[in-house]
Amino acid sequence: MPEQGQQQEKEAILTRKSLSHSIKDGACYSLMVGFGESFFSAYAVFLRANTLVLGALGTVPTALRSILQIYSERLIAVFGSRKRAVTTFAFLEALMYLPILLAYFVSDFSIPALLIAVCSYWVFSGLVSPIWSSWMGDLVSVNERGSYFGRRNKINGIATLASMIAGGFILRWFGRGSTDEYLGFVLIFSLALVCRIISVSYLMRQYEPAYNVTSAPAFSFRSFLAELPRRNFGRFTIFSSVMNFGVFISGPFYAAYMLYDLHFGYLTYTIISAVTVLVKVFSMPVWGRAADRYGTRKVLVLSSFLIPSIPLLWLFSSDVGYLIAIQLIGGLFWAGYEIASFNFLFDSTSPKKRVTCLSYYNVLVGLAALMGGLIGGLIARHNALFWSSYFLVFIISSVVRFLAAFLFVTSLKEVRAVEHIPYRKLFYTIVTTMPSMGIVYKLVALRKRKKGKADEEKKVAGFNEFD
Repeated sequence: MPEQGQQQEKEAILTRKSLSHSIKDGACYSLMVGFGESFFSAYAVFLRANTLVLGALGTVPTALRSILQIYSERLIAVFGSRKRAVTTFAFLEALMYLPILLAYFVSDFSIPALLIAVCSYWVFSGLVSPIWSSWMGDLVSVNERGSYFGRRNKINGIATLASMIAGGFILRWFGRGSTDEYLGFVLIFSLALVCRIISVSYLMRQYEPAYNVTSAPAFSFRSFLAELPRRNFGRFTIFSSVMNFGVFISGPFYAAYMLYDLHFGYLTYTIISAVTVLVKVFSMPVWGRAADRYGTRKVLVLSSFLIPSIPLLWLFSSDVGYLIAIQLIGGLFWAGYEIASFNFLFDSTSPKKRVTCLSYYNVLVGLAALMGGLIGGLIARHNALFWSSYFLVFIISSVVRFLAAFLFVTSLKEVRAVEHIPYRKLFYTIVTTMPSMGIVYKLVALRKRKKGKADEEKKVAGFNEFD
């Protein structure tokens, strides 16, 4: 028994250290996202990609990586552990920034070359996803998922925001023009590569709990499809697929709308894009605590009925200040949806079947994204109802998102015992908690600074209240 206790204590220490390493891994990974994939669409615009290509670039790689995730369980068996599989694919993901940059030099073939390179990038990224999720699911306890991932996502958001803004300034500094502009992309993509390699070094330091490696998935894809309407996780998969379909009808085209139709510069485009990340930084921990206390389903349902309004708001003005306000609202809504969706993946799957479930889930969600992006591209290319061809894309995206929420999200079941709270009160709690936390923090910090300063003045004067 003493030996068993010592082993449990040792594992607890390793787990705490691993969760700390995971925070650092996430921060470095997010720096890569901000410097790298956040500018894939802008890079494609620089290479003169058309609307249909932008739609394909935003969806084909995602769909391909999702389909290949079917083999995640087999890949764990090939590598012998989740840790080795994750670190290998993450390193290969980093190296893909090299062919992405080299696409510039193949002139007439630059767009196909970019598409192939980005597909490879997302394939390696996608192979990491379900295996890493299974690994982290074993490290983070059930009752701490919302708060831990909320805190981790907050740090990730700060890193993404900082690198996105820095990337925008770098591109602006190099200016518009073939050679100079390309050098800007060389710099930011090189920084992305380095950040991901540092991220891999933290992944290598993490502890991996015992895991039964099998060469075959826990159940077949056909069985998964047959059980979709009858299982809680299956209904969540249907909902997420339809929602993702609606999101990707418009998702790949905001960059083109801002850069082509509104003629924004890279810095303006980056600032508008970064606002969403900024709001997520401060709101994700609030949503995470709400999910821990009131249930993941409650947060998911509320946020799912809020996000359909976002694309419609883009129709009413092209003013930069107005678009920033939309992104502020959108960031708040998306933070709730993302933290709830992520936690629901863990809540509704068992550790033994998690890799298989997440792999199949990502296949369907990825295929839905592919169809959404391609349909959005066709709509944008072949309609002339508004001054911008993207307006109809935004409208249809909103309608599909609302249908996903109305028809599917309410059928999900909460899997934990949680406190009850009406949706209106939950929304009010989130909206009022976010700013008040910042105000309270600043007031407390200011009071401490004043008290510290007063104490110093007393000491300098030669007396102290405890003398």
